[in-house]
Amino acid sequence: MKVPENEVKMESSDEDDEEDEVWRKHYSSKHRILLVGEGDFSFALCLANHFGSARNIVATCLDSQDDLERKFSDGIRNVRELEERGCLVFYGIDVRNMSQHFFLRTQRFDRIVYNFPHVGFLFREDSFCQIQLNKELVEGFLRNARVLLKKGDGEIHVTHKEGEPYNKWELVEEAMKAGLQLQETVPFCKNDYPGYQNKRADGGHSNAPFWLGDCSTYKFKLNQSP
Repeated sequence: MKVPENEVKMESSDEDDEEDEVWRKHYSSKHRILLVGEGDFSFALCLANHFGSARNIVATCLDSQDDLERKFSDGIRNVRELEERGCLVFYGIDVRNMSQHFFLRTQRFDRIVYNFPHVGFLFREDSFCQIQLNKELVEGFLRNARVLLKKGDGEIHVTHKEGEPYNKWELVEEAMKAGLQLQETVPFCKNDYPGYQNKRADGGHSNAPFWLGDCSTYKFKLNQSP
């Protein structure tokens, strides 16, 4: 999506302020929300449907628009619905350098959300190389998200699979290195987000779901320690 740099702002209007606040689990219609690595954008659409609007949401993916259409059966349709509800959608956003993006760098968000970060299935999931690549992805995301986070009550949420080999990504340790501190870890339940479809997003079965198992949402805040 091409957005003139000086023409688009995410600012609350009087109309927004007068609307009743609506919550979906950890997320409020009053939050400015950045969703990254969105796959087929079904998580963003779930929030938008529940809020009744997507004017408070910026949703991004790494794919181009053509790749999104090729990889996901509902991707383009979901994006169209989001845009009709006022969501800003950006393609080709690499979370490892997103803080330099011409629009995102002008914003500060209450919630920055990355569900199931993954570089793609390049090696065996439990191989050293695959683990290191995923650690680098998470590290790059956290360092960039920190720049875009609103000070005070802003939170970065990473939903992540538990157990081997995912614990070797050392998510909490990487967050500490990026100047963040863990607030809490809560179980993730897909049923809390009606319509959300977790997708493999890579390879010949990109539109297929992946097995979730035990998952948690890790909530991080800026480290306020001196």
